[in-house]
Amino acid sequence: MKEAKINFKEINQLAIPAIIAGIAEPLISLTDIAIIGNVDKNPVEALAAAGIVGSFLSAIIWIVAQTKTAISAIVSQHFGANRLHAVKTLVPQALAFNFLFSLLIYFGTAWVAENIFSLYNAEGLILQYTADYYQIRAIGYPLTLVTFGIFGVFRGMQNTLWAMKCSLTGAAVNIVLDYILVYGIDGIIPAMHLKGAGYASVIAQLVMLLMAIYFYVKKTPFNFKLSFNINPQMKKLLLMSANLFVRTAALNFAIYLANAYATDYGKNYIAAQSILMNIWLFFSFFIDGYANAGNAISGRLLGAKDYNRLWFLSIDICKYAIIISFILMAVCGLFYNEIGILFNKEETVLALFSSVFWIVLIMQPVNAVAFMFDGIFKGLGEASYLRNVLLAATFLGFAPTLFLFNFFGFKLYAIWIAFFVWMLIRSLALVIKFRRKYVNEV
Repeated sequence: MKEAKINFKEINQLAIPAIIAGIAEPLISLTDIAIIGNVDKNPVEALAAAGIVGSFLSAIIWIVAQTKTAISAIVSQHFGANRLHAVKTLVPQALAFNFLFSLLIYFGTAWVAENIFSLYNAEGLILQYTADYYQIRAIGYPLTLVTFGIFGVFRGMQNTLWAMKCSLTGAAVNIVLDYILVYGIDGIIPAMHLKGAGYASVIAQLVMLLMAIYFYVKKTPFNFKLSFNINPQMKKLLLMSANLFVRTAALNFAIYLANAYATDYGKNYIAAQSILMNIWLFFSFFIDGYANAGNAISGRLLGAKDYNRLWFLSIDICKYAIIISFILMAVCGLFYNEIGILFNKEETVLALFSSVFWIVLIMQPVNAVAFMFDGIFKGLGEASYLRNVLLAATFLGFAPTLFLFNFFGFKLYAIWIAFFVWMLIRSLALVIKFRRKYVNEV
């Protein structure tokens, strides 16, 4: 007889390292934002540029790194069915695909950076800063995408601890190098301003990749040897990835619209929006640790055809994530005014930030439910449904809400009310689908 539930310890063995690993990437961006927002030279313009580039980088990485989720889902399903041998050639082929794709992204964007960021309504000094900063950060695409692919293998094997160690080390390296390279050391290292933050991030990403390769070679049954016979699972992986590409492109279209509107409102608005968006992303990656646990475990349970435990998993993992979201809300509510000061000292920017931050906070329980079921559906391989939900939420929810409230002059409020509607649609659609499809299997 199968065990009725996945216990709390098993979930947290995956979730807690995944949380720590997940927040490392946004922590790198938050560190850049905090340090750059407090430089002596043009802090508002530098903060705006860092925020715009950070959002664009996240957009690209989220889209092309969906192979990580596809790898995780396939590996976890084969892990649950005790058939890892069937995907031994798939994993190196998927990693090679990530590497080649990342080179294409780099060469396709780095040399037209000014054209890209002019679409965000950036101009003058902000546009110059964004182009310079992006051309450095873009060097990290191959490093990040191969690392994420390896992290997907780890998660599929029900291990998030290795990714946590890599991410923590990378975040620590980034923080130290940010201070050194942005501000400089008198007589030893010149202050590099925004470019220094870019170099710090690339070096941190390289450190993470080298550590990930070590764990991959030493701890998993996979290697980097490429077979020219395409693995039968490759078609499934690419199809799942393609659906997730479209889904994530829609997700990032919403973020693009938000930043484009904020930039058009003025430099103080995009500076405040940069802080709000990076905190929202930090919260998302934090809560996403439980989604990663759901992703790994649900794939394994599907492989084992254990629908009873899958149902109880969805209940428990949502409960834990909602608790985490309320903790985040309480902590940020307690330090509501102090949080903005960490990132910038301009009174106008801080006033705009404080006036809207409460919307970001009250969204968190809704976000938690959406992210949990995102993770579970990815583990189940339901990429096409996730694609359709995101398309509907973006083009029937987010965009019309933003256009409507912007028309009435709500500005930053319009952006964050639209995000709230966006998350409500996503969470409701996933909960309803899961109950209809899997409750009957219990």
